[in-house]
Amino acid sequence: MYTILVCDDDKEIADAIEIYLTNEGYQVIKAHNGFEALDQLEQKEVHLIIMDIMMPKMDGMRATLKIRESKNIPIIMLSAKSEDYDKIMGLNMGADDYLTKPFNPLELIARVKSQLRRYTRLGSMEIQTKGVYRNGGLELNEETREVMVDGEPVRLTPVEFGILAFLIKEPGRVFSIDQIYENVWKEPSFSPENTVSVHIRRIREKIEINPKEPKYLKVVWGVGYKIEKL
Repeated sequence: MYTILVCDDDKEIADAIEIYLTNEGYQVIKAHNGFEALDQLEQKEVHLIIMDIMMPKMDGMRATLKIRESKNIPIIMLSAKSEDYDKIMGLNMGADDYLTKPFNPLELIARVKSQLRRYTRLGSMEIQTKGVYRNGGLELNEETREVMVDGEPVRLTPVEFGILAFLIKEPGRVFSIDQIYENVWKEPSFSPENTVSVHIRRIREKIEINPKEPKYLKVVWGVGYKIEKL
């Protein structure tokens, strides 16, 4: 069962959204300002957030920025404002979708289901199949030796696959060139810089939209490489 956090200072609106969502089988927890939302996230596992923008103490924009420092949970923003500027601002702050009040309950439910499908498909949840590692739109399956980027298959050589498999298991952690070489080639490293860097470049060419500005496979100068945690 998915748990959805509804954050709105208007308790009647929060209660109404709770009814819509529980009727669809979701579990709902509520908050009435950004501070309460952050507190709920520390205490419970949440799969999606519905966040109002205009709230006392901490508004939805600031709360979203704070959430995005550590979590990739889908966020649907609610606002009485309909101007494009407000929508763009909300999305730039890290929201995944935007809905203007008053809204159609059926549209809200449709957007919730859409975001949860994306969330589970791209692997942002911690629920993992054995041997399958997901990070953002990147997915690696050790059993089938397959790699997917945003649902599209990517063909890697055995060495390239080995490097990516080694790095993706611990997203955010930086590994030195020696560590990568010894774990993939299974032998002591002797000046492996060029060997590893060439394979890293080839992997980037295959998994990145813009290899010069990589989203997934990043260098930490003077230290090594890592898969960015998304």
